[in-house]
Amino acid sequence: MNKPSRIITVANQKGGVGKTTTAINLATALAAIGEKVLIVDLDPQGNASTGLGVDRQARLVSSYDILTGSASVSEAAMETAVPGLSIVASTLDLLGIEMEISTANDRVLKLRGALRDDPNVSEYSYVLIDCPPSLNLLTLNAMAAADSVLVPLQCEFFALEGLSQLLETVEQIRSSINPWLTIQGIVLTMFDGRNNLANQVVDDVRAYMGDAVYDTVIPRNVRVSEAPSYGKPALLYDLKCAGSQAYLQLASEVIRRERQQFAA
Repeated sequence: MNKPSRIITVANQKGGVGKTTTAINLATALAAIGEKVLIVDLDPQGNASTGLGVDRQARLVSSYDILTGSASVSEAAMETAVPGLSIVASTLDLLGIEMEISTANDRVLKLRGALRDDPNVSEYSYVLIDCPPSLNLLTLNAMAAADSVLVPLQCEFFALEGLSQLLETVEQIRSSINPWLTIQGIVLTMFDGRNNLANQVVDDVRAYMGDAVYDTVIPRNVRVSEAPSYGKPALLYDLKCAGSQAYLQLASEVIRRERQQFAA
């Protein structure tokens, strides 16, 4: 069986929480500190692909082809402008994937099979899977393939709404398909320290989820928001901005937690 050191699914069925931003910037930060990383873009919108500068015309082999079995992960993986970071891009073809594979007995295991059948995937230290903002067949594939789920959570009033549903889905996947699946952690995003409500949300989430919440909090940051329109992760667009520095801290914390987990 071939697999990378860790497969992490970045998921939250609520849109606009910084999920894709977290996926591409965490991946870039991990690559910047020497890890070899692959992003699998499973969102039909393809924002992770766009945010890493992959032109739509260049996406000749995509995550759709992996799920339908017409291409391997190695055939679909493309290098990005970030040294050490590759991506399996997404196309709008993914919008029809549920109809195409819904009758297959292994429909939830398509991605896991593709990752484990390709011997070259084991060269990556981390595979990060960017999911669509819904708990559909694509997200279930991502969870079935993953070692853990990382949940970006926006610092806003409804932050905890929907989190329990996501955690229930993780538990269902664990009990039925992937008993090794864990919660990697919860990343608080779009934090504005001037906002009393944001501070209250941080306190509430930490009280509710305890040690599952990362110490690193990602601030609301204009430079991070601008970066995708230039086809760059924030760390390439403006390394010194607060958002980039936070993602570097998050990468260090992810690795530190991983080491503590395996040492236990």
